[in-house]
Parts: sequence; structure tokens; C-alpha cells
Amino acid sequence: MIDGGFVRNAVRGIVTASALFVVSSASTAQAEAAFTFKVSAYSQAVAESVGDDSNLAAFYRERAFAPIWTGGGDEDRARRLALIEAFSMGVDHGLPPHKYNADALLRRLADATTDRERGLLEVELSQLFLNFARDIQSGQLNPGRVVGGIKRKPPHRDADVLLTRLMEEDPRAVMRSLPPSSPEYARLMRAKLRLQHTIDQGGWGPRVRGSKIKPGQSGEAVVALRNRLVSMGYMKPTLSARYDSSLQTAVQQFQDDHGLKADGVAGAGTLKEINVAPQDRLKSIMVAMERERWLNMPDGLGQRHIKVNLVDFHAQIYDDNKLTFETKSVIGHQDLDRRTPEFSDVMTHMVINPSWYVPRSIIVNEYLPLLRANSGAVSHLEVIDGRGRVVGRGRDFSRYSARSFPFSMRQPPGPRNALGSVKFMFPNKYNIYLHDTPSQSLFAREVRTFSHGCIRLDDPHDFGYALLAKQEADPEGYFQSILRTRKETKVDLETPVRVHLIYRTAFTEAKGQVKYRRDVYSRDARIWKALEAAGVTLMQENS
Repeated sequence: MIDGGFVRNAVRGIVTASALFVVSSASTAQAEAAFTFKVSAYSQAVAESVGDDSNLAAFYRERAFAPIWTGGGDEDRARRLALIEAFSMGVDHGLPPHKYNADALLRRLADATTDRERGLLEVELSQLFLNFARDIQSGQLNPGRVVGGIKRKPPHRDADVLLTRLMEEDPRAVMRSLPPSSPEYARLMRAKLRLQHTIDQGGWGPRVRGSKIKPGQSGEAVVALRNRLVSMGYMKPTLSARYDSSLQTAVQQFQDDHGLKADGVAGAGTLKEINVAPQDRLKSIMVAMERERWLNMPDGLGQRHIKVNLVDFHAQIYDDNKLTFETKSVIGHQDLDRRTPEFSDVMTHMVINPSWYVPRSIIVNEYLPLLRANSGAVSHLEVIDGRGRVVGRGRDFSRYSARSFPFSMRQPPGPRNALGSVKFMFPNKYNIYLHDTPSQSLFAREVRTFSHGCIRLDDPHDFGYALLAKQEADPEGYFQSILRTRKETKVDLETPVRVHLIYRTAFTEAKGQVKYRRDVYSRDARIWKALEAAGVTLMQENS
């Protein structure tokens, strides 16, 4: 929903719009007459304008080219005012202020005096509405063109459906329904407006100098740290110059909100995050709003769904939009060919006691050079021929190149298996899945980018129990009974679960501060650059 957006400036927009429609008229009747049209000149202009747009052409032919914006009746007037009202709030949603400019739209309406001009304006308004609806509902960018690792198509609505809704429903209600209705989007929008106000009032004050500030210290650096955290809303104002328990608690909360180890010591990493400018945090929020639009699916994310925020390094299970399970995760390394992609798919099953079938890229880039030098290398892996038979290690592998190597490689189930004891499958062309790992020490790191692209889970057994709880009376007992067989076993989920791999450097919770994470793949920086190129600005403009 548009969070309080249509309240602000609504009266000004409506009054101005009405005034412009009657500016050259002596009475209300004359104003309505100014918007009547001659079928020939008007319809010819409409037909010419929609020539290249099959959707609009079909819509207007079905209506015999009758107007929905530029007519003189109350319904047309209501649609005009609703569009002006929506444009006036577009900047609150992070849309380009010059692309959807309410004042410019009012001038266009006032300048259309002939039947032909009104016909041309009629189609222009429909195109503007459809563009506005697309941008605010499904996003302004084609994400895959900006970042190759985003394998996601924005959920665009059908133009005919949008225009039909505009005809059959209250136009103001239609405009309010366009943005994502998720609580996350509403909270991000509120955070955006608050932060813009903070920046307008001077921001968070001076940067904090020093490399490490810890409890018990006092002095200028402590005062600067305290003042910065007060400005950010982490503690109440105080005159103390000592790093006391209240300051330590504030630092810990800040650390938790920024994905840092919450030890209460303002070390180099914590100070780096504290000194990030509010303008940069605002960029993260606005990128997150655009990303939320890419997930604005007509049927939602799923009654039960799994969400993995890659840069938060956690996997979560949601039931009826409530978080019911969470565990730490490890994602793909920052190397371009190892980064975890972003997409949505459906989890259909898990495999307990899995074999690891080594991806071709790893075989030829990492293991083949070892086999060429020593046929007995990587002995924990089996070399498999095209018929599924194990190939003896007496073979001379030095004669094979990356292109000619005819074998696959497999690691059987066992305690050293790279996938651990279970993997969770949502079959996709990227060969990405969630799985266990024997490398448990990695979960203690703040930044967990160590895999070849798949997502490793810290508590995979509990994750499995949570998924099986919907179909098994004793999910833990069932899981463990299969695990003890040490045999590779596929377990279907009776109700498949949607999986959403997302990337949010800014996200919210129902209560508390906005949480921020590091842009480990530099994806959000590229998205912001693309938004800027499209005309998006950090601060609101009244032009």
C-alpha cells in the first residue's frame, strides 16, 4: 500500500488540477464542455498514437476510442485527479521525480485545447499510467541486464487488466494498490522518509576517529562515538564522556543490526560501519525497495516459503509470513564464477546421506590438473564413466584436456562428504541447492563467502525436521532413522515449498532499527548506479 502517501499534498494537487481544468472557462458547464470531443479528430489522434502498442490499440478499439482520461464526466475527472495525486507521491517510492511529475502533468492537461491535442493526450496519459504502474509495482529496472547474477524476471501485470481495473474500480484505490503490499515494503518506505529527514537536518554528525574504542575508556573519541549513536537512535542523550555500560549496550545493538560480532567493543570493523554516511544507507534502502518490487508476485511468496538473504548469511523458513526457523548459512565466494545467483524456485525433496556429484567446472578446473599429475590424487572421489561404472585409477589421465575429459566424479555418502548428511533440492538450471557441510568452523565468521555457489547450512538437521513437521508425526525420529541406514535416500516433500534466494543490504524487522549488511558481491552498488541513470535521486524534489 502507499504508506500515508496520498494524504500529503493531496488537497494541493486536487485543487490545482481543478483550477487548471477551468482556467479558461467562465463556469463549470463551460469547463466540462472544454473536454467534449469531436469523434473524427479525437479518434484519429488516438488511433495514430496507439499504432505501435497492440495492448493499448486493442483496449481503445474495444471502447470505440472513447476516452477514460480526457472526457468531461465525473469518472474521467476522478481518474485524472487520482493520477496527479499518485504522481505527487511517486518520489516517496523512489521513482524518478522528472519522469512522474505532477506539475508537468497538470500543465499538459491545461495546454490540451483542440480535439486532436486531447486525443494525443488521452493515449499519453494511458501510457504514463501503465509505465507508472509497472515501475511502482514490479520495478524500474530489468535486473538481469544490470547484474548477470540476478536470474529474476519482474512480475509485470497485464496492461489490459490494469486499464480495466481503472475503469471498474475507484481510481484512487487502484493507485494505492499498485505498490507492493508487503509489510517489508511499507517499513522500508517509512525508513526512507525518516532517513531523508535526518539527512535534511544535518545527518548523524561528525565521523568517529580512532581504530579501537573499548569499555572503560574516556575522552573525545568516546564522546564522538556516543554522539553518533545518539543521532542514529541507539541511545538517549547524555553528557558522559566515559565508555560505560549504556554505551556498550548501544554498540552491541548497532553491531547486531549490522551483522557484526556483538562484543561491545568499537573496533576497526565496527567503526567503519558506524562511519558510513547516511546517504549511503539511504541508497541501500532505496535499492531494497526496488528489489522488493521484483518480488511483488500476484500470489505472494507462498504460505510456507524459504528465504535466504545471501548477504545476511541466514536461511529462514516462514509460515503464514511468520518466521518459524532460522539458521546460519555460507554462500558462494566473491570470485565471479562462484557467486550464488538470485532466483526463486520450488523445493520438492531432500536427500539424506547424499552423494556429491562434482560439478563439471570444478572437475576440469581443480581436479583434472591434479589427476594429470598423479592418477591417485583426490582419492576420496570416484571417477565415473558414462555408464555409471567406477574407473580404475591406473588409467593415464594426462592425455585428457578440459574439453576431452570424458568422466564425471562422485563422492559417496559418508562423514567426509562435501554435502554432509543431507541436501535440500529445488531443481534448477543453476545447480544450486542447500546442504550440510563438514566445515562447521566457517559459521563463526562474520562474512561467510566460501562455497562454489551452493548454500551451506549450520543446522541442516533441524532445518530438515522443520520441513518434515508438516508431514511426519515424529520428524526427528523419521529423519534419524534414514540417516542411520547410511544409504542415499530421497524424501519427497508432500507440499513443495517455494525458495527465494534474495540479496538485501538493507532489510527490516517488525520492530527495531533497519538492519544493514555489506555488499559482498557489489550488486547493490551496480543497481544504484542504474537507478541513478534512470533519474532516481536520493532526496525528494518538489519540481
